[in-house]
Amino acid sequence: MDIAAALARARAFLHQKGIEAAPLEAEVLLAHVTGTDRVGLYREANRPLSLEEEEKFQELLQRRAAGEPVAYLTGCREFMGLTFRVTRDVLIPRPETELLVEVALELLTGGTVPGEERLFLADVGTGSGAIAVSLARYLGKSTIYATDISPAALAVAAENARRQGVAGRIIFLAGDLLSPLQKVLPPGSLSLVAANLPYIPSAAVGQLMPDVARYEPHLALDGGCDGLEFYRRLVPQARELLAPGGYLLMEIDPSQAPLMARLLPEGTWRYRVRRDLAGRERLVVAQLMASSPPGKPFRGDVLKSRPCGEYTGEKN
Repeated sequence: MDIAAALARARAFLHQKGIEAAPLEAEVLLAHVTGTDRVGLYREANRPLSLEEEEKFQELLQRRAAGEPVAYLTGCREFMGLTFRVTRDVLIPRPETELLVEVALELLTGGTVPGEERLFLADVGTGSGAIAVSLARYLGKSTIYATDISPAALAVAAENARRQGVAGRIIFLAGDLLSPLQKVLPPGSLSLVAANLPYIPSAAVGQLMPDVARYEPHLALDGGCDGLEFYRRLVPQARELLAPGGYLLMEIDPSQAPLMARLLPEGTWRYRVRRDLAGRERLVVAQLMASSPPGKPFRGDVLKSRPCGEYTGEKN
């Protein structure tokens, strides 16, 4: 069987199994198997597949039909024009998260954040390292602290930093939220904190799309009772470590936008919510007011959980 015939059969098979992007996913999987790119598939359309390639391709198609995400099948995902290694230890980087990186770059290169010759940033819950590595690649003269509670995720992130040539400018620390930085940095050290933390309410995790609910790590999805448990704890930590005028960027579900005023009290923070390409309220851009008094050391019981509200969104 040649490449053209294999592609045609794969498209039909995935379409029959209800895969919406069947043509694209067939190309991505076959390109992975043959060690080429999607353009190369058409350039070599008449090349016969080896028996090993045919068997591997069929295996991947069966796994995809069962719901396993393409990124886990190929072990990589594109984000901000860069290729990241992904495993089932990390959440697959989403296109909507590129908005967080783009806004961070706008702020950091526009002279609107505190910092002298070198900027100090934090990426909380780094996962695959997509945010931290992208910032390091596109922003010179910066030191980025990337934290995660999962050692396995940190190992993936560190590998991605090495692959992109920025390992020397990212410091990976294991621990909960910003607590590892509180041990090594004085208050007011950071210019920007970026966070794409779990924001799905616990009861809704099982209701996500099957390929997300069954395959992606729930540790990176489950945001507690109302989905805001991690952000509720992060805000006072960020207040302590950010310099006055510094920014806290938080990706959220659109349904949570009206709740952010509870987390970001007036007089301490000013914030706005940016919409993603689909027009949904996706990114909270909060600035620590210059007149705000220095933050007090964080205590985990400062902000208690609020009653769960009805959840209508999904992380997809």
